[in-house]
This record gives sequence, C-alpha cells and structure tokens, in this order.
Amino acid sequence: AIIGGGFTGLSAAIELAERGVDVRVLEAGPIGWGASGRNGGFSCIGSHKLAYGKMISTYGLDATKHFYRAMKQSVDLVADNARRHGIDIWKTASGEITLAHLPNRLEEFRADQIFYRTTFGEENEVLSREQLVERGLAGPEFHGGLMGPVGFGIHPLNYVRGLARAAHKAGATLHPNSRISRWEERDGMHHLSTTSGNLKAKRVLVATNGYTPEAVSNRHAGRILPALSNIIVTRPLTNDELQAQGWTTEQLAYDSRNLLHYFRLLPGKRFLFGGRGGTDSSERAAPSYRAHITRTFHRLFPAWSQAEITHFWRGFVCLSRDLVPYVGPLDERKTVWTALAYHGNGVAMGSWSGCAAARMMLDEKAKGEVPTIITRRLAKFPLPMFRPFYLKGAYVWFGWQDAM
Repeated sequence: AIIGGGFTGLSAAIELAERGVDVRVLEAGPIGWGASGRNGGFSCIGSHKLAYGKMISTYGLDATKHFYRAMKQSVDLVADNARRHGIDIWKTASGEITLAHLPNRLEEFRADQIFYRTTFGEENEVLSREQLVERGLAGPEFHGGLMGPVGFGIHPLNYVRGLARAAHKAGATLHPNSRISRWEERDGMHHLSTTSGNLKAKRVLVATNGYTPEAVSNRHAGRILPALSNIIVTRPLTNDELQAQGWTTEQLAYDSRNLLHYFRLLPGKRFLFGGRGGTDSSERAAPSYRAHITRTFHRLFPAWSQAEITHFWRGFVCLSRDLVPYVGPLDERKTVWTALAYHGNGVAMGSWSGCAAARMMLDEKAKGEVPTIITRRLAKFPLPMFRPFYLKGAYVWFGWQDAM
C-alpha cells in the first residue's frame, strides 16, 4: 500500500507495478489534486536546508557529492518521465537563478561560483545588475545573480496527473478519496481503514510529506516539521507590461533570503510569485497571508502593481530535524517505509525519492545507490511539542538575517 498520490507515491507505484508488485495507492482526495498538483512547478536542485559546508563536515565530501549528483539526476528524471509517459508538462527553458536581495550577496555569489566549480564540477555564472537587465531579469531589489544550468519549470498538475495515468497503466490500483482513519498491525500484516473501505498490506510506503497525520502514522511523530508556503498568480500580462517591468524571461528564479521568494513567468504570460512564512494554516488566516504576499510582490515588481491577482493557494512544505530528505524504513522489520522532507523542493526530489524507496523495498542492495545523507535517519525534534515555537523563532531569526 502506498499512502499518498503525489510525485513520491505515484513514482514509487510506477516502479513497483512495473516490477510485478500488487500496488494500491491511497489518496485522501482525488488522485492528482493534492499538494503535488498545487505547487510552484520548480523542477530543480535544492531539497535541503543544510549548508554545503556543514553537510561536508557532518557527512563527508564524497557523500555530499553523491547527494548533489542525486539531485541533478532527479531533475533529469522529471524530463525522462515526461518523455516516457507522454506527459505535457509545459517544460520551460533550462537553468535557475538566485537573485541577490542585498548588494553584499554578490560577493558571496562569486565565492559560491568557485565552490560549485571545485566541489561539484558545476559551472555557474555570476551576473551583474546590468546583465540582469539585459537578460530580462530586472527588479529594483535585485543587485546581481548566480545562474545555474540545472532546472526547468513545469505544469505540476499536468505532471502528477500524467504520473497517475502511468501508474494505472503499469498495473497499480488507485483509490481516490481514501483518507486513512485507522492503522493497525495484526498477524504480520498492516490493516488500513479508510473512509471508503479497508485494505490489508504486507508493506506500506507513507508518501504524504508535510501532510503526514501523526495521529495515524505515529512512526513519524515528532520527526517532521510542516511549514507554510504561499503562492499568488496574476492575470496574463501584456508585452508592454513585461517590458515596463523589465522581466521578459521564463527563467526559474528566487531571491537570496533565508525566507526566500520564488517566482517565474508562466507560459501564457501569467506571473507566479511565492514565498515562505506563516505558522497559522487555518482558513481565517488565509486573507492576511494573501495580502502580505501581494504587498511583497508589488514591492519587488512595482510595474505590475495594478495587475489583478487571479489565483492564491498555500500548502505545507516539510522539514526534517537534519535539514535533509529521508528515504528509508520506519520499523525494524522494514515493512513500513517513507520518503519525505524535501524542504520546499519536491517536484524533482520527490519523484526520485519515490523510485529510490521502491527499489530499496524490493532489494536491500539498492540502498547502496542512494546517498547515505538521506538514508541515515529520520531524527526526532527535541521536545517535539514545541515545534511550532521553533518555527516562529526561526522566522524571527531569519527575518533579521535577511534584513541585515
């Protein structure tokens, strides 16, 4: 049984079904209408929040290089999935740029450029403010950029629906509207009670990321930290409006804040703008978050301050205590598995991790193919009942850092 019909769960379902395994995918809502279909569509590197220097000192240089290669492979996997399964993902041009939100960040970009070259063999390009303008990446608070070659934009709902069709074609059975209400273990089997029926399974993969209900899956209890991300989308912009702002490219972009903003021009000339932040997921809090992110968007892209905002949504990204993803078992018998904690970047890494989890469930030797950084552990947060306060404190600290 696979709990979760998003990028991770469906990728695992395809991998398992193609190997002849009887696969049942349980999804709380209609397949493909979960968080995986409602994100920013960034297929790129960056599924961790642990700085590379800390990663190298903790796990070693070779392990860090292995993890970086896996992230690059995950981006290629999305493109391969689209080709193999005939999915129209609305793929945009390759590359991703980090934009300096303060002038001193540009010097850091030059150091980063050297680090990426010497450590990973990756060639990035440092762009001045003037070069940003020349390439259609202009904004009053963008003081330069670091352009990387890996990444592209997609239509996430098209992609996840395509994965669902591919999983069905491979032989997996998809059960929409099957929210888990009870999970028991008896006689060496997992008994899953849902709103639409009951299921008995030998092995279970939990692939619900930041939406994992700890009351049902207590093996995750205290081990993940959901955090809100908010997105707005404008009406289609005219060519004159694009020229007035100086942003004319479909390049993936985000700024250099810890509490970053991410944005891109969509096919059809709508503009998507997202941002981290917020700890209140209730419906009553949604209007204030929409107003806040809209004000920020108008400040960064003032020429579009009169453009109507036609769409707003928000959802959970998922953090781990170690600030890296986790793929692996959750019990000693290795009958319960998970793949999660992509730190706001799960389009590519979620797809890759689902395949990796499936291979590891079938073959113990497959673990050697997966970076040890993401198979090491899914550690509990200290005093996990205080996780919401940790998050609020982190927002205050990061906000101060970003301003300074």
